[in-house]
Parts: sequence; C-alpha cells; structure tokens
Amino acid sequence: MKLAVVGGGSTYTPELIDGIAGRRSTLDVDEIVLVDPDAYRVEAVGGFSQRLLDHAGHPARIKTTQSLEEGVDGASAVLIQLRVGGQRARRSDETFPHVCGCVGQETTGAGGLAKALRTVPVVLDIADRVRKIAGDDTWIVNFTNPVGIVTRALLNEGHRAVGLCNVAINLQRQFGRLLGVGADDVKLVHTGLNHLSWERGALVDGVDRLPELLDQHLDYLSNEVSVPPEWLRRMNVVPSYYLKYFYAHDEQVTKQCTERPRADVVSDVEEELLKIYLDPEQNTKPESLEKRGGAYYSEAAVQLVHALTAGGPAEEHVVNVRNDGTFPFLPDDAVIESRSTVDSQGAVAIPQPPVEPNFSGLISATTAYEFLALEAAVKGGRDRVADALLAHPLVGQYSKADTLADSLVRINREYLPWARG
Repeated sequence: MKLAVVGGGSTYTPELIDGIAGRRSTLDVDEIVLVDPDAYRVEAVGGFSQRLLDHAGHPARIKTTQSLEEGVDGASAVLIQLRVGGQRARRSDETFPHVCGCVGQETTGAGGLAKALRTVPVVLDIADRVRKIAGDDTWIVNFTNPVGIVTRALLNEGHRAVGLCNVAINLQRQFGRLLGVGADDVKLVHTGLNHLSWERGALVDGVDRLPELLDQHLDYLSNEVSVPPEWLRRMNVVPSYYLKYFYAHDEQVTKQCTERPRADVVSDVEEELLKIYLDPEQNTKPESLEKRGGAYYSEAAVQLVHALTAGGPAEEHVVNVRNDGTFPFLPDDAVIESRSTVDSQGAVAIPQPPVEPNFSGLISATTAYEFLALEAAVKGGRDRVADALLAHPLVGQYSKADTLADSLVRINREYLPWARG
C-alpha cells in the first residue's frame, strides 16, 4: 500500500513514521511519500524517517517530492497535515485577538477563523487534485486544523474524508493507565465538536468507569484539562483541555498576554528538531519531539488508516464525521467529533445518550459559527468574516466582531485572494 502525507515536511511527521514502524503487522505499507513545497524541510524529514524505518526493520521506503500529483498517484490514503502560513501566521492567530480582550488561539475564536480562511481553499484544491489523480476511492484523512471546519468543507464537496484529532486518544491512554487496564479496553463516550468535547463515559467491558476516575483521580484530571476540581465533580464529565478557552476565557487572555506565544516556542523546537534530523547517525525518535505537541497522533492516524483500507471488520475510533442525526439538535450535515464505527466504507457515528443542555447549548452555538466560518472561507467577504465572529461564543459583540474582522483581513491579505482588490 502507498500512503501519501501532504505537509510531509512537518517536523512532527517522524512521529507518524514511528507509529507505522511499530504497527508493521497491521498496516501493510510499503511506500510512504512525503509531499511538501519546502524542499529543505521535506528532505531532512524524509531522510530521518527512512532511518527510523530501517532501524525498526520495517521494509517500507520513504520518498519525498514537491509535486502533489507525483506524491498521491496510486495512493490508497492521503493524510493532510499542512499549515498555511507556517508558524508566522500562527503567531498572528495567537496574538491579534488580544487587542479586543479576546483569546488568541489557532483553532478557536478569531485566530481559529483566520486559520480556517487561509486553509479551507488550499485543502479543497488539494483534495480535488487528489481525486483527479488518485481516484474517487482514495481516502483523505484530515489532521489539519481547524479539523471540524476543514473536514466539513471536504465532505460538502463529496470527498471520501474523515477528520482526526489526538485529544480523544490522549485521554483514552490516560484513563487506561489510571484504571490499570489496556488503553484499547477503554471506550470513550466522546461528545461534541473538534476542540469542543467532553468525555461523558469511559466504558470498560461495558461498565462506565468515569465515576471512579472522577472520585479517585479528581485533582490529576483537573490539572490535565485545566478545569477546577469542583467543576469537574459538578459536571460529572472530563472536558477537553480546549474548553479552558471557554470556561476560563478572561483568565486565559491574561495568561497569554504575559507568556511567550506558543508559535515562538514551536519555532525553536522545530529548529532544534531539523538539526537532529540532519544528523546521519540519528535513527531513533528524539525526546525533544514530545515538545512539538500532538501526543499519540501517530497511534490514532495509523489505526484509522488501517480501519479505512484493510477491508476487515469495523473498528471503533473517535473521529470527525457527519452528524446525520446523532445529535438531534444539529443539522445532519454538521461535522461532529464522536465515537464511531470505521471500516472501508467510512465512518459512522455511534448513537449517544441525550446531551445535557449545558453541553448541547455550546455545541449548537459553536456549530452555527462553524457554518458561517465555512461560508466565509469558501465565498470570501469581510462582512461574512464579521458575521462569523459575531456568532462565535468567544467574541459575540458587534464592536469586537468588526474590529477583529478588519484586523484579520488586513493581516491575512496575502492568503485571501478576495481581500487583495
């Protein structure tokens, strides 16, 4: 099987390759093509990735290319993990909302909208070219943020796409360790949207062990997801750590204004990693790769690709899929993040218990924003940007929406063709 990775020059790609090397018996990959316009980065990452595979005794060969068409031709699955504008654009996403007292973050709020506007047109163009070259049966696994919006854009255009995030698998691994069971023995009742989710259950052999986790490991979980322990106990769920931007918005803004932007930290880590990758003697994953973020991404991606391509029985994964009635309070074409069955026909969300109002309300409001954000990304227009920001729970005021829209368009003009006139 041939696997293509678009954005393969990412310094995080070796984490994916390491995951493939560790699952030789289940993922039958013999060729992995890293596609990236940055020749220097993709060559450095590609050479190191090949040494990882060789060291693990895996027979797959790594190829690198700047040509998307060459990279995806004949691929059974294409992983998209790109960042339009690089860390420079990310730094802007993390800082420009502060002028209005709003949180700066690359996947939610005004910063998340900026990233969506830059990203959606690029990903749709890539997907159209993938379909033309590799064929209609090729699966697209989207890891590009904001995952929910980008995945909905792909599904709306009829692409065979599934969205993936590492939040759920990270919590699954932690829950398994705390409960003293295998991580794969834990089935999450994962509810919500990408980066707006809650674990409402942790099933082991059909028994919900979440009450036990909250009773015995409350302080640990509170620290992990940045929510006060008394709130965890009252909500009786474990939220994604991204909920801190909603539940502690003002506190997070104050913290961000006094700390170094995450983009700057990651830029330093990437520079360090590239130096390591260029060392011909380096053939194992460096510890500093953990600083890059995205824990367990490799496991989640490898398992998902296997489920989509192996032709075996359905597996269970937490992925981004069409709602199709799973949450009755959302339109069918909304993209949710849910426990799902996955096989070669795709992913289908598993039915869930009714969602409590304190979660469904925020899910509904954010979904409305995501619909408007996608419309702005596809059609363009400053007023569509402002309308999306006004609908976002983290903005929601005329004056802030107008100010942020003008700043967003001005800062990102080079990436927005409709804004250059």
